[in-house]
Amino acid sequence: MTERIRILLVDDHGLFRSGIKSLLKRSDEFEVVGEAADGLEGAKRAKQLAPDVVLLDLHMPGVGGLDALKLILEEVPQTHVLMLTVSEDSEDLLTTLRGGATGYLLKNIEAETLIDAIRMASRGEPVVSPLMMGKLLANRSHGSPSAANPVAADAELDKLTPREREILACIAKGQSNKQIARNLEVAESTVKIHVQSVLKKLHLSSRVQAAVFAVERGFAAQ
Repeated sequence: MTERIRILLVDDHGLFRSGIKSLLKRSDEFEVVGEAADGLEGAKRAKQLAPDVVLLDLHMPGVGGLDALKLILEEVPQTHVLMLTVSEDSEDLLTTLRGGATGYLLKNIEAETLIDAIRMASRGEPVVSPLMMGKLLANRSHGSPSAANPVAADAELDKLTPREREILACIAKGQSNKQIARNLEVAESTVKIHVQSVLKKLHLSSRVQAAVFAVERGFAAQ
């Protein structure tokens, strides 16, 4: 039997946690190993349980999602944190991705979308709500003040081949290797090789870092 994806739920709304838990219990693929109602307790539970994926709310009383994200990744760096929030602020999205979150989803998503997102997050693949990614790309394309120096960005991007630049843009849009392979009409194994090359050339350690790199420089909006 395939090993289950172990999940920790961190949200201050008990009814919401119960709903997510009931949804995940429908499949033998998932195991909810624990719950927490605030960020500090969530970090403690993550350290104790070492889950594969943490579903983490952003705005909670006391220790909020951003502080909890930092604590969790310091204690359990192998855990993938998926933000699940009502915030549609693109800066919240960018801040959490910079902080190491594997993904960012809005709470009004469909059940199957959440299921797929948890699967992707467990593999370390970045997953972001299409609405949020669209907002982020739009903000960066209109000259966000946080965008990096364009000259420096050009120097870094010049290291990439045209195909690698295409791959990077796809990563920034939250596409999986399978989606990229389909869109570019290449083998998934080829995409994996290109992704590793992109990370190596840009001195990045993850797809999430690559997505943030591209978005901050306005590259993904081109």
